[in-house]
Amino acid sequence: MTVDTNTTGLLNHGGKLNQVAEQYDIPAEQWLDLSTGVNPRCYPVKDIPVRAWNRLPEDDDGLVEAACDYYQTTSLLPVAGTQAAIQALPLLIKAHSPNLKTVALPDVGYREHANAWRKNGFEVVSYHNEPSCELINSVDILLVINPNNPTTFRNSADSLLKWHQALQQQNGLLIIDEAFMDSDTEQSISHLSPLDNLIVLRSVGKFFGLAGIRAGFVLAEPHLLNQLQTIIGPWTLSGPAREICKQALSDNSWQENNRQFLHYASQRLSKLLSRYFGKVHTAAMFVTVKTNRAEVLHNALCEKAIFTRLLDEKDGLRFGLPDRETDWQQLSEALYRLKLILIQ
Repeated sequence: MTVDTNTTGLLNHGGKLNQVAEQYDIPAEQWLDLSTGVNPRCYPVKDIPVRAWNRLPEDDDGLVEAACDYYQTTSLLPVAGTQAAIQALPLLIKAHSPNLKTVALPDVGYREHANAWRKNGFEVVSYHNEPSCELINSVDILLVINPNNPTTFRNSADSLLKWHQALQQQNGLLIIDEAFMDSDTEQSISHLSPLDNLIVLRSVGKFFGLAGIRAGFVLAEPHLLNQLQTIIGPWTLSGPAREICKQALSDNSWQENNRQFLHYASQRLSKLLSRYFGKVHTAAMFVTVKTNRAEVLHNALCEKAIFTRLLDEKDGLRFGLPDRETDWQQLSEALYRLKLILIQ
């Protein structure tokens, strides 16, 4: 078990294309931005009623019903993206269960989780892919990112339920970040919520390509959600964002077509990258490759106006999905030209 006591400030994420374009002196419109794990095909938003712009958001506008139907639950709270929930959860636990002090989370994963718990005085310990029984017995909170970003590792629903049962017996808490779960929900346990001692986070930004509206949901017991609502305050989602979410979550035909596109695109990207990197790690909206020349390769691709995500550990790159055929061609040609770097 590794104890991590480091406290950091703002963390680096994908995006910030304008900054990178200025750094490499290449106009932003010439770049192929593969730095985020967001669906490149944004949900086609229909007309937004004037009332969504003109009035304060209403809680009874149909969004909660649409979301409950989509996530197959009866208890959820809209939030301004899962990031807002990540930052608020330590405050919720402090208020609701002040006896919970230790949280376990993946050693590699979305770092905002660890950052939020550390900043609020929790002891953070790490595990690799799957927590051991000994670790679960020694902590108060287990946090699982399923599937993991950037490793793509998935924990089975059976394992999650086993861990939940163990934590429940010791008055612990299981938190599951399912931000990337929409494309293949086989291992999701959202439909089992609400359960005691379980919190599930879901994102609208990734699968629907709507990262800009900052929307997500927390699935949990009603009394936890009521307390979380008090912490984050009213109107967490704007009227237009609520309308867009309602449209997207209710559009079953688009969702199914989108799943087919993401499966095709991720397999195509996986096949392309495996030519140069051998083993790759594939998720629905990104592919991660490991290489000891990650920084060199990241810089070389940037010089060709291709922006990838250099992993925090500096031992690999994460590639988001190209969209247009010209994007695929640009990436393929760049990799071919850089193959001498790749094989070293």
